[in-house]
Amino acid sequence: MLEQVFRDEWGRVLASLVGFLGDFDRAEDAAQEAFAVAAQRWPVSGVPPHPGAWLVTTARNRAIDRIRREHTLAGKIHLLPVPEAVMDEFDDTVIKDERLELIFTCCHPALPLEGQVALTLRALGGLETAEIARAFLVPEETMKRRLSRAKNKIRATGIPFAVPGVQLLPDRVDAVLAVIYLICNEGYRDRVDLGAEAIRLGRVLTALMPHEPEAHGLLALMMIHHARRRARFSGDDLVLLDDQDRSLWDTRRIAEGRAVLDRALALGGRGAYVVQALIASMQTRERIDWPRIAALYRRLVELTGSPVVELNHAVAVCQAGDPAAALRAVDSLDLDGYLYFHSTRGELLRRLGRDTEALDAYRRALELATSTPERRFLTGRLEDL
Repeated sequence: MLEQVFRDEWGRVLASLVGFLGDFDRAEDAAQEAFAVAAQRWPVSGVPPHPGAWLVTTARNRAIDRIRREHTLAGKIHLLPVPEAVMDEFDDTVIKDERLELIFTCCHPALPLEGQVALTLRALGGLETAEIARAFLVPEETMKRRLSRAKNKIRATGIPFAVPGVQLLPDRVDAVLAVIYLICNEGYRDRVDLGAEAIRLGRVLTALMPHEPEAHGLLALMMIHHARRRARFSGDDLVLLDDQDRSLWDTRRIAEGRAVLDRALALGGRGAYVVQALIASMQTRERIDWPRIAALYRRLVELTGSPVVELNHAVAVCQAGDPAAALRAVDSLDLDGYLYFHSTRGELLRRLGRDTEALDAYRRALELATSTPERRFLTGRLEDL
């Protein structure tokens, strides 16, 4: 139960505390302490009716007690919006808005783009540093340094904890979209709660910026992907698109996502998120037009310059009927530390009948796998070969 509450409430609790204390490190410490107290008390006293409110109140009071113990309350009390935290001050609607404020705070243009995205994933998504490092394809120590630099700069420069004025939103929208996209990706892997949270944030963002096509494109992309979540796994087994039971797809959510995509296109959207949403929509059609999807991925490569997108383009080329060309494209990429690079190579080599090389590629992928579904899938491929 506590683990589920953590997943549901971490971002909301931390968002409230960051605005309350004006300090990321203090906020994280206070949130962790509140969850530790909950782990001790709730098994005995039961979960309170409003666990989020209880956690925020406990964390705020613990933070104030710590400031008092450090004999700095007099100098810091002006940073605190209330003298004490009490339960009836916790407004669920306000906390939802505070999470959006936290995103825009972390995405301040004074911070480097990668630092903006990484800090928000840590603060809002509750992701561990290792998970964020994996999303960025960098070592964990590198990510630790990025996070520390971002926190220190926010503290040193006094970046305000508030949504900027409407005229300033375009300066931050790229980073905000990237944050929500990566939160959704973590949910797409195996953390469904984060996928749902990313969609909620996407809805808030499109309401805030109704004429931004890329915001609508991202929301459409997430909704269509999330609609297939029940079919992606069979127990602990990962199920590929071709093998998914389409009766498990949420057709209402897919239709809603396509309507949002139509809105993005009507606004003139032709950017990366709109193109990805087009691809996702086409993948849910009864007959998938892989040559057209390959062309869309080629356009996406031009927009992003991402080697991961080039890898996806190669997969589409293979699905369109040319695994040899796909393998040549994959072998030109420098993605040795990326799990899906090796699993894709393994699949292409298997289709070309080069089983010994495919075995080596799948073994390397298995070394990089971090989740049970990934390991089970790769182990199954090895056993088949």
